[in-house]
Amino acid sequence: MSDHLALYVSAFVDELTKVGVSDVVISPGSRSTPFAIVMAEHPDIKIHMNIDERSAAFFALGMAKAKRKPVALLCTSGTAVANYLPAVIEAYYARIPLIVLTADRPHELRDVGAPQAIDQFHIYGKHAKWFVEMALPEGSQEMLRYARTMAARATATAMTAPAGPVHLNFPLREPLVPNVTEETWSQIEQKESSYLRVSIGKRTLEREQLQVVYEQLSKTERGLIICGDMDKPPFAQAVVKLAEALDYPILADPLSQLRSGTHPKDYIIESYDAILKSDAALDTLIPEVVIRFGAMPVSKSLTLMLKNNPAIQQFVVDGDGGWREPTLNASYMIHCDETDFCHRLAEVAQPKKKQSDWVKRWQDVNKIAKSALLEAGKDEEMFEGKVFIELAQLLPEKSLLFVGNSMPIRDADTFFMATDKNIRVIANRGANGIDGVVSSALGASVTGDPLVLVIGDLSFYHDLNGLLAAKLHKLNATIIVINNNGGGIFSFLPQSKQEKHFELLFGTPTDLQFEHVVRMYDSHYVKADTWDKFRESVTHSFSTAGLHVIEICTSRQENVRKHRQLWENVSQEISGVLEKRRKI
Repeated sequence: MSDHLALYVSAFVDELTKVGVSDVVISPGSRSTPFAIVMAEHPDIKIHMNIDERSAAFFALGMAKAKRKPVALLCTSGTAVANYLPAVIEAYYARIPLIVLTADRPHELRDVGAPQAIDQFHIYGKHAKWFVEMALPEGSQEMLRYARTMAARATATAMTAPAGPVHLNFPLREPLVPNVTEETWSQIEQKESSYLRVSIGKRTLEREQLQVVYEQLSKTERGLIICGDMDKPPFAQAVVKLAEALDYPILADPLSQLRSGTHPKDYIIESYDAILKSDAALDTLIPEVVIRFGAMPVSKSLTLMLKNNPAIQQFVVDGDGGWREPTLNASYMIHCDETDFCHRLAEVAQPKKKQSDWVKRWQDVNKIAKSALLEAGKDEEMFEGKVFIELAQLLPEKSLLFVGNSMPIRDADTFFMATDKNIRVIANRGANGIDGVVSSALGASVTGDPLVLVIGDLSFYHDLNGLLAAKLHKLNATIIVINNNGGGIFSFLPQSKQEKHFELLFGTPTDLQFEHVVRMYDSHYVKADTWDKFRESVTHSFSTAGLHVIEICTSRQENVRKHRQLWENVSQEISGVLEKRRKI
């Protein structure tokens, strides 16, 4: 084989490392051989093998999410490429930078019946921020510069707000085994740090624009700050500073990173979902103005409050320049870096002399709601919501709490209360799917921080292939499987009243014994049938290497009853307190 393939691929891979890509998830295949070998040879690339492409893509997504940096994916041609699609969709909507590298048949082998050849052009459609069909490999200096430029451009595009996946398709001719030597690295053109540097700035507002915003906000004290998924470390202190300056409570979604950490929490309201289920609360706590940051929060009652009250002035701040506004009631869309907006608006705001009655009212009902919800922690029955009450106590500092979709994320919203511990809560809330969650969580675990995944039984089943990554890469993680034998979320929805077909179409019980598959992957398994055993198992998992799966079995019917009883208790307590305030 001539050296042109080795030079071309090496130039591309080397430039990836120069612009900050250090991790690549690879699925085995023949057509992708040149890239796989070069990546394995490169001293600044760490490769993570994952046989199942679907799992591999979610593994890369979880890693990119946890590390807050781009991760590359590599696969061979054919349906391997198609298996990346679910994770690419999630990355697109969750704004996670992925660099998808797919090998392909050369042009003469396309659309002629050649094996493992499909149409890979724009296979991800609009879910890839950028697609490029790369040139066939050549060893000229011009083509080596082209390879480096495309690597830098792809990485910059993936990271430019809003971040997301990019797709580069590489047609490759046989022979496919590159001759990578010391001479190869010396031949590829290099500059000081990278061939092409791309500078990415932040959006900001002029002081005059900020003054206009403040003039609107200063007309009312009945304001709220609402924070959804916001995984930007400097944001917490900045938004608390803004809340103090405006004297507005902060309704903090569990993915906002505001419920945990050392920042002040006097203005943090975490039980708003239960509060807004109360008619009495809705009668007195509807704001006149809202400033919203991040993705739309998990809470349906909060979304309905915003949707059903179009008179509320909504200021939606999005530093990525996106459009996260499903209520269709926004008054102002502000494309400005969120942290910068908070700091500068707080400086413009006139300091309040004392805390308003509006803030005290929210703080009072939040205290009532928290107290009523935490009563679930005193119950010894295996109630799903109690998992998060327990984890708030059990998780060590600098933990990653990965939360599955459907019921787990809603229980995290309801029962994971504010704490001074540094616990980072993450989830796949781009497309809100139950697929790939195990793989994403294990990808996030490569950071080395203690990781706990809380997941339902159907979502766990959906991604059992993902467990292989823990065995292959000797990962340390704890998975808590809440097994209610089916789709627990549907028991809360109107479909539950269709008793004739409910179990067949929505409940979907599987009666699976997960112990067998967990042990197949050489992982530790425990069925926790008491809370003492649960606490012991979780604590033990943090001090023992490997993957630990802790299963708790619950009843879907009892879970619905307990949730509704708690929400009713919150509503009654709030009604009583608000009625007393009206009489005073």
